Amino acid sequence: MKYIIIGLGNFGASLAQKLTEQGNEVIGVDKNMARVDANKDKVSHTICLDSTDQYLVAGLPLANTDIVIVAIGEDQGANIMTTAVLKNLNVKRLISRAITPLHENVLQAIGVDEIVHPEEETAERWAKKLCIKGVVDSYEINGRYSIVEITISDRFANKTLGEIGFRTNYNLVVLTTLKVREERNFFGAQRKIHEVQGIASYDTVLHKGDIMVLYGDNKDIKRILND
Repeated sequence: MKYIIIGLGNFGASLAQKLTEQGNEVIGVDKNMARVDANKDKVSHTICLDSTDQYLVAGLPLANTDIVIVAIGEDQGANIMTTAVLKNLNVKRLISRAITPLHENVLQAIGVDEIVHPEEETAERWAKKLCIKGVVDSYEINGRYSIVEITISDRFANKTLGEIGFRTNYNLVVLTTLKVREERNFFGAQRKIHEVQGIASYDTVLHKGDIMVLYGDNKDIKRILND
């Protein structure tokens, strides 16, 4: 996977390093040369530029990048401007960092694909979430076991948990399911709401596009996602 991470503060630098360590190609961008120099040996590539300048940002390899992450935290104005520039340049998948609820609403109005709350979420958690295809979110219990949220595909849609037999066939436990619906915020932008459906049972029916929460060994989780 190819990533561009804009903003090499504590969160952005840590995420860029972890993604690089996992074998991804990462371009770290910051307007502060000291931060660029500090990460040049830890991240695949580092570039010093002003990300609010659309002309400069357009020179980045955006068309060949899978995910662009705006990790700027200390300057909300620069974060919003950078996000707007990237949205205007039609990047494939845009993730941006939110500092306050109002900031989050503005980002949703711009139309970002996903929002990061680094004060609540660790870079390690996001690195796993980004690297494992199909994972909506993840919570590592220890180095071996995790709880992950994955989107229900055609493969399991309209079947009960009893019919699928996750514990028997995949060595995984389904803890609950989340119904996904959309609502508009006060800016008029749509956002997805996840409603917990209670403890999963043998008779729970899975619906395409909803989310199921799985617990198990990381190798079994990766196996079901790769099948």
